[in-house]
Amino acid sequence: MLYDSIIIGKGPAGISAGLYVKRAGFNVLIIGKDGGALEKTKSIDNYYGFTNTILGKELLLNGINQAKRLGINVETDEVVGLEFGDNNYIVKTRNNKFEAKCIILATGASRKTPNIRGIKEFEGKGVSYCAVCDAFFYRNRDVSILGSGDYALEEANTLLPVVKSVSILTNGETLVENRGINYDDFSIKEEKIEEIIGEDKVTGIKFKDGKIIDTEGLFVAVGVASSTDLARKLGVIIKENNIIVDENMATNVPRYICLWRLYRRTFTNF
Repeated sequence: MLYDSIIIGKGPAGISAGLYVKRAGFNVLIIGKDGGALEKTKSIDNYYGFTNTILGKELLLNGINQAKRLGINVETDEVVGLEFGDNNYIVKTRNNKFEAKCIILATGASRKTPNIRGIKEFEGKGVSYCAVCDAFFYRNRDVSILGSGDYALEEANTLLPVVKSVSILTNGETLVENRGINYDDFSIKEEKIEEIIGEDKVTGIKFKDGKIIDTEGLFVAVGVASSTDLARKLGVIIKENNIIVDENMATNVPRYICLWRLYRRTFTNF
């Protein structure tokens, strides 16, 4: 099924965007892994319209139920990839693929870079945050992925046909189970990382137990894909880890919108 719009993120921003798009007469799908920080908030007293304290989880569920009442499909799944299809966008989740004419990002701010010595220093010199963007530069070379979730596995699979070998570094975390992944294709190391080593560029990874592995590139894919992680894959302009948008919250990529400020004119060219 081809949707007019797919919204990535099912928190307040994503649900609000969905309500506006649906009421404008368009077919919309909302995808989100969880409710983010709101779902974990114990009580909320500073939100308009509630005379009594409300649980964050309850507020989140109210919004989702409101969207469903209007006929919006809300999927609970993790988005692990985003790419161009035949004149449309393909959204890859852990369990499915969806197609849309327009993408709206509502996943919140980017996650922090892991506190590992050398990551910041080697950004652009062997440390990357986008396998689709930079795999070409590591043809037939040994590279590593930092992460333990489905997003890390998706990035590793993206690199596999291009590079010589891929090591998955979980940094002490347990690697997620995914039936769609052949784990024999990768070298998996769960030791804690001490630092990224090299001089002008990355040459290896040193673990806290003193062991060192050789690698020419480290792709950071910790946790779930953030707004900037997904945007990078499509060539969206990013400055200082922020997505650059115009006065309509649209990016430089056609029909790719950040956050939730929408107007009907955005969709007139469908």
